[in-house]
Amino acid sequence: MRVGLFGGSFNPIHFGHLRSAEEQREALGLDLVYFVPASSPPHKTEGGLAPAEHRLQMVRLATKGNRHFMVSDVEIKRAGQSYTIDTVRFFLATLRQPSALFLLMGADQFNELDTWKNADELVAACNLAVHTRLSEGDSASAPRFSLAALKRFGYIKCDDHYVHPSEHTLSFVDTTILPISATEIRRKLQRGQSINYLLPGDVVDYIQRHQLY
Repeated sequence: MRVGLFGGSFNPIHFGHLRSAEEQREALGLDLVYFVPASSPPHKTEGGLAPAEHRLQMVRLATKGNRHFMVSDVEIKRAGQSYTIDTVRFFLATLRQPSALFLLMGADQFNELDTWKNADELVAACNLAVHTRLSEGDSASAPRFSLAALKRFGYIKCDDHYVHPSEHTLSFVDTTILPISATEIRRKLQRGQSINYLLPGDVVDYIQRHQLY
């Protein structure tokens, strides 16, 4: 079993998140991708952050119908700040073995990984997959964004990926550019503008019904 973890505030979830997860699932041969909404992201301020239960429900609505997509409420149930290492430990302890765990993250997150709680334990505990949003033909340059992080954690180049001393891997996955951001969606809502076709219709309806943002 190959399992991906896709964490984030999902404030709100949109098609950029969903397409990135689908392309990483396909590229990495993942059986399941767990979307893990954060209760309180430690690297983000809480201004404009919708209540956790609303964000969780929006993720459930957005991912329904895809048999490869699952939703975990582990961080929301844990409450307090959401640290990725705690979530990885949880999944490693509860997944049916043998399972390979892949932590999915953006290039910006990988560049800041050394500021995360227990970062050395994290990279030794699971595989990492960094989704990059590059123009076609530029995929070979993906690691340039993260040279310092590669050196910091001891990754060594091996064919089309990198290997940590723990034997867990680091892969860069080029995903389709969808210029959609949760910040802009919230701004449109505050300006009274349409957000149709930026996120699933069920999520649009949910936002409007609960007057979020």
